[in-house]
Amino acid sequence: MGNLTIEHIELFTVPPRWLFLKITTKSGVFGWGEPIVEGKADTVAACIHELKQYVIGKDASNIEDLWQVLYRGGFYRGGPILMSAISGIDQALWDIKGKALGVPVHELLGGAVRQKMKMYCWIGGDNPEVVLEQAHEKVAAGFKAVKMNATGAMEWVSSVKDVKKVAHNIKLLREEFGFDLDIGLDFHGRVHKPMVKRLIDELLPYNPLFIEEPVLPENNEALKHIYSYSSIPIATGERMFSRWDFKDILHQGVVDIIQPDLSHAGGISEVRRIAAMAEAYDITMAPHCPLGPIALASALHVDFVSANAVIQESSIGIHYNKGYDILDYMLNPEVFDVKEGYINLLSKPGLGVEIDEYKLKEAVKIGHKWANPIWRHEDGNFAEW
Repeated sequence: MGNLTIEHIELFTVPPRWLFLKITTKSGVFGWGEPIVEGKADTVAACIHELKQYVIGKDASNIEDLWQVLYRGGFYRGGPILMSAISGIDQALWDIKGKALGVPVHELLGGAVRQKMKMYCWIGGDNPEVVLEQAHEKVAAGFKAVKMNATGAMEWVSSVKDVKKVAHNIKLLREEFGFDLDIGLDFHGRVHKPMVKRLIDELLPYNPLFIEEPVLPENNEALKHIYSYSSIPIATGERMFSRWDFKDILHQGVVDIIQPDLSHAGGISEVRRIAAMAEAYDITMAPHCPLGPIALASALHVDFVSANAVIQESSIGIHYNKGYDILDYMLNPEVFDVKEGYINLLSKPGLGVEIDEYKLKEAVKIGHKWANPIWRHEDGNFAEW
């Protein structure tokens, strides 16, 4: 494989809200990663600089040993910042090893169990015309599944008027597309426990594909009440960062779909382990990915080898990507072509995405200071975004 001793780690903060990482070895083989906590790019970058001491000078092919050192080498472990930093490094190491051996990452993970992966993308907009317009755009682009936020800001106990608004957009989509379009609904942690069952009652007639993050992950104990209340599949996990974070909800059986993020939950190495844990409980996986091309490629490679992976999120055209989109930094955007609702098996060595470094370096000059909005209710109290 040549000399895979790690020589350099470079970081690129680029719009719309991403942080890319490049690891280069002495033989010149390099790999890409995407370590990012949305709104905390500088913090994650600082963490990577602290982790360099464990990585520079080491053999890039020793992925598992490096993962263990990065995770266990600090007395304090886990959490979004550290695990996202580890995620980006891990992705780049798999990219390097695949390129050095001339095979795609999914071959290194045991080989594909499927030849294509079902995809979904986001639609947004507060008024019905925009929702329908964007849904038609996504269907025309090849998607057969979409996701949208179920609610705006919700009070701890909301008025009946606000509750009745929640089902309006999915009702319009059902009337327009029937059941030819799968529709996921993201509660986004905006809804507190007192309102979840009432909202489910409103949504049940329209048969959403799943309900995502019905409560915040710090309130996961509420899932046992929600899970037994509804037949709609419950999804959660984008704000859970390791197999240890998932252990309890898997054991309790209070979720149908787990959604670890390949840029937050320890990278390819850890999410593959999380997928295997979920399979043992007959629970499915749909990795969270409102991010860039490296994160999406990483998620797809895990999907391709995980029998319980059911659908993959994509940020193509997502409302966060103003001015820059997921394909803009790629020399080979065709690998993410969606055909009849699916992306075909990635076949190029490593992660299979080729980054346009000239465009990346130009975008670094712009950078970003993205932060999620701060919402408040009518009375001035903080509202979950």
